[in-house]
Amino acid sequence: MTTRTGPPQLGLRANLAQFTVLVVVNALVGGMLGQERVVLPLLAEQTFQLTAYTGALTFILAFGLVKAITNFFAGTWSDRFGRKPVLVAGWMVGLPVPLLLIWAPNWGWVIAANVLLGINQGLTWSTTVIMKIDLVGSARRGLAMGLNEAAGYVAVAATAMATGYLADAYGLRPAPFLLGVAYAALGLGLSTLVVRETRGHAQHEAGTTHHGLATRKVFTRTSFTEPALSSASQAGLVNNLNDGLAWGLLPILFAGHGLELAEIGLLGALYPAVWGFAQLATGTLSDRIGRKWLIAGGMLLQAAALALVAASTELSSWIVAVTALGLGTAAVYPTLLATIGDVAEPTWRARAVGVYRLWRDSGFAVGALLAGAIADLWGIPAAVWTVAALTAASGLLVATRMYETHPRSTR
Repeated sequence: MTTRTGPPQLGLRANLAQFTVLVVVNALVGGMLGQERVVLPLLAEQTFQLTAYTGALTFILAFGLVKAITNFFAGTWSDRFGRKPVLVAGWMVGLPVPLLLIWAPNWGWVIAANVLLGINQGLTWSTTVIMKIDLVGSARRGLAMGLNEAAGYVAVAATAMATGYLADAYGLRPAPFLLGVAYAALGLGLSTLVVRETRGHAQHEAGTTHHGLATRKVFTRTSFTEPALSSASQAGLVNNLNDGLAWGLLPILFAGHGLELAEIGLLGALYPAVWGFAQLATGTLSDRIGRKWLIAGGMLLQAAALALVAASTELSSWIVAVTALGLGTAAVYPTLLATIGDVAEPTWRARAVGVYRLWRDSGFAVGALLAGAIADLWGIPAAVWTVAALTAASGLLVATRMYETHPRSTR
């Protein structure tokens, strides 16, 4: 048996095997989220008779708040204890989630499941992002984030479609959530047995094992004072605000217009499928042309897509709208993460990713509260119009405040 000596090598080709394993792990992370995308809003309405939209969206509120906070600690813990222990812990927390959803006798069990899902997603997704950034170095960061997010959201889409068909054929429970049982077991097994620690790659890139900036300064820079980092943080929050709307209310909107479960499953899967696959292109594109205008343009495209959702009443128009929504999100999602990697130093990059993801996933909670309250007062279309306007404003803020962060595009 030979043992590799010398410092860690950076780059996608040098770390292809481990990078591929992490892509597979993140696909399983996405599948855990995808099991809920179509079925849970319908479960709230049809099984638990939650007629108020604000009450029905409490599962997204719980998920978003917990995931946001967990993202922050995932970055800090990854610097302190290493990436792999955090990843494994995330999968252990995720194991009970599908079982709670299958056996839930009341809505409180669903909330509890989504608290655990928020911890699972915050620890596992954040860590796979950090580990891929560790491995590839600066030159291919956009591609790495595109592959990471594509794997996760293609899995969200595939699972959403599969659960829609399973629910149509066998009912809302338990069949759709059996996929989650398999995902959790596979994710824990791969993370424990196959994934290797990557913190040494970040330390090698930085040339030091020192942690750099204090965590309070990392939080302040990423949230408020550094123009590119703070612009990315607000755009991430608004992006997930409209994703929370799409997750929690659009299936109910479509059902209210008479669409069948399979058609709702198609729309619920098409949006993250376009989002997922298109990131394979947008991540690489951001390495070539830069980050700023992909983010600004993507936010404006999302706003237009949401306006079309609100104005439409037919399946064909909604297919166009959710496709555009997926393309806009694909332009933004990996590019925001690549921006954080561009600006943050390797010594505090994991914590900056955690702070950014804290703000980004707070958007789920904000979206659940805002969209639910507006929908209860004035109906779902009014909620969609409001979120469309906020998304447009976010894109304009990026266009005016953010600077270009990718070195190739500024030479």
